[in-house]
Amino acid sequence: MPFLELFDETLDINSTENYELSVQASPDELSFCILDTLRNKFVLLRSYESEDKAKFDPNGLSEIINKDDFLTRHFRKINIITPSSKSTLVPGPLFDGSKKDDYFRFNQIASEDEKIMVNKLRDPDIFLLFSLPEGITNTLNSSFPGSRFMHQLKPLFQYISFNRRSIGINNVHVHLEGDYLNMVIFDQNTLKFCNTFHYNTISDIQYYVLYVLRRMNIRQEETIYFSGRTLNKKEILSSFSNYLSAIRFAVPEGNYTFSYVFNETELHKFLTIFSAVNCE
Repeated sequence: MPFLELFDETLDINSTENYELSVQASPDELSFCILDTLRNKFVLLRSYESEDKAKFDPNGLSEIINKDDFLTRHFRKINIITPSSKSTLVPGPLFDGSKKDDYFRFNQIASEDEKIMVNKLRDPDIFLLFSLPEGITNTLNSSFPGSRFMHQLKPLFQYISFNRRSIGINNVHVHLEGDYLNMVIFDQNTLKFCNTFHYNTISDIQYYVLYVLRRMNIRQEETIYFSGRTLNKKEILSSFSNYLSAIRFAVPEGNYTFSYVFNETELHKFLTIFSAVNCE
């Protein structure tokens, strides 16, 4: 299977109680990074991807976790990012936990083998509801007992919140997962737009992004940020260069640093994993 690994020479498998682990798990991938909390430095990035666009089933994910020399260790803290194309947002003042299934099904269709999860976001004050296949949730609960799951929008919102007041009028962010994208637009104070679009080709991505920008009256000169594991920089630049004048690829930022071994890595592909350490 496709495999990526970057690690700092100071990484010590016997010191994981001083490390914070962030794992992103889905049928498309299992990736994780390790933060040395004593130095606030990321010291490991490791990623497994399925072969030939096949999907990981729960047994496949469990096998990877059990065979990995780090994922079975005890960590100071563990963050689990569980991407899902099915999500909905509810304003904090209107949320009633006993009605979460009703809220979710108002906008989404949940199958019988899916669990509806809830994340609380502080900025903005909203509840994020999303669904996950029961098999994957059971595997992750068994492998990382007591850990909380977070949708990819939670670390993405955290990243945008950290940066948006220094950027300008609007912060426009496009985050790509396996076959769908999340598009999020903030001004300096307010969430203006958040939606998910399924795509097959780069032309689909181009259509959705340009359509939303036009409907939201966002000028072509404003900066558009891209991130995501499936992102091809050259393809994005060639597809949008005639329409957008300021394309950027989001670089993780926070109260941490990176080992020099990450210097040549396209960190925007793993933005949500690195940003998870800033989430409460």
